[in-house]
Amino acid sequence: MVRAWRIEERVAQLAAGDEVVTSGGVLGRITDVGDAFVTIEIADGVRVKIQKGQVTSLMPKGTLKSA
Repeated sequence: MVRAWRIEERVAQLAAGDEVVTSGGVLGRITDVGDAFVTIEIADGVRVKIQKGQVTSLMPKGTLKSA
């Protein structure tokens, strides 16, 4: 139960501009946050919408540029 609480807390704190990695290993920057989904930009002009729970890691700012 403790683990589930941390996941819900992390998901609730997602914000536009955050750089994240998904459970599938995709690195991107959040551009929009909805109730159940977030939109991430994975390349210039390429955006995908994923379930919030699929975000597994919050990366330091600048990670996307250096990758």
